[in-house]
Amino acid sequence: MLQDDPARVYREMRREHGSVVPVVLDGDAPAWLVLGYRELHQVTGDPGLFSRDSELWNQWENIPDDWPLLPMIGHRQPSILYTVGERHRERAAMLGNALEAVDPFELRGYAEKFADELIDGICPRGTADLIGEFAMLLPVRVLARLFGFSDEEGPALVTALNDMIDGRERALAGQSHLFTSMTELVAARKDAPAEDVASRMLADPSGFTEEEILQDLMVMLAAGHQPTADWIGNSLHLMLTDARFAASLFGGRNSVAEAMNEVLWEDTPSQNVAARWASRDTQLGGRRIRAGDMVLLGLQGANADPQVRTDGSALTGGNGAHFSFGHGEHRCPFPAQEIAEVIARTGIEVVLDRLPDIDLAVPAARLTRRPSPWLRGLSELPVTFTPTPALGGSPA
Repeated sequence: MLQDDPARVYREMRREHGSVVPVVLDGDAPAWLVLGYRELHQVTGDPGLFSRDSELWNQWENIPDDWPLLPMIGHRQPSILYTVGERHRERAAMLGNALEAVDPFELRGYAEKFADELIDGICPRGTADLIGEFAMLLPVRVLARLFGFSDEEGPALVTALNDMIDGRERALAGQSHLFTSMTELVAARKDAPAEDVASRMLADPSGFTEEEILQDLMVMLAAGHQPTADWIGNSLHLMLTDARFAASLFGGRNSVAEAMNEVLWEDTPSQNVAARWASRDTQLGGRRIRAGDMVLLGLQGANADPQVRTDGSALTGGNGAHFSFGHGEHRCPFPAQEIAEVIARTGIEVVLDRLPDIDLAVPAARLTRRPSPWLRGLSELPVTFTPTPALGGSPA
């Protein structure tokens, strides 16, 4: 299964099909999955040939209205994900400016505050699930505050985002809740601007509509929360199971950064991304790609391309040439990457500071992953530790 051992699945795909693999999505929808590092660089670096405009897809007539992957693919969705050309560049600048204005000291303060409150809820017990009780709650709490939501709206947003991203029967319901929440936020900030991301986007002079801003806020929250939660969980998992990072558990802060970077290469939260669409007939990795074909970005497969990672057992040493934040015109904006890194690193450091002698509560082989083809994260990470008193403050 892909969720259990993606490295093996990608190796077998590459061995049988090469760097560009024919795949079938739910509902028998055909697509191409790009696993080659060079080929993925080509796709993401040529937005004219491999467009982000989903209306080019040659399969829309076969896709039902209740297709569970619609929230991830997007049809007639006016968000930054599906704009192209100059309009996309203007929109990316608007989004980047709104995020860049986030005060880094304020950001870290929020992350520490919410992380400490979450740890306060579990530290006296001596046992916890660091996914459900920490990693899955922290990013959205911080992002909600930055965007303009109240802290009380965080838990429902977590549920909605997870339902939407997992692409199963509750995907459309999750998307609906997120849309309603964002609609209410945009309306509130239009009437009463504040010092938050939503207000800055509404005040931008580029002339984007409220609908466009609403859609972009949805994209940023989804793209910012779940991958960051999985980055926290996957990094903690690595530090708890890999002897190379044992020092991280005893105050080795450089090891935390190194483990986080290693995860982006070996166990990246964003495994596969949908999608690009060929604007005309072309060749890619020896495959004949027809106009309108869907091309999926196999980020983890490309990171593990043996032509790039000739020695997969060696540590990457801080090498940042992975695809985990994408590449090209539609890559994750740099200010968004910085925000995600601050939230993830702060969360991990608070865990290590607050929970002494932390250890897995079950054998590593019993840990399971969520059943998502897009994002790779643990279902739970049960740990034990010596109970400690809470620091105090209001519960998260």
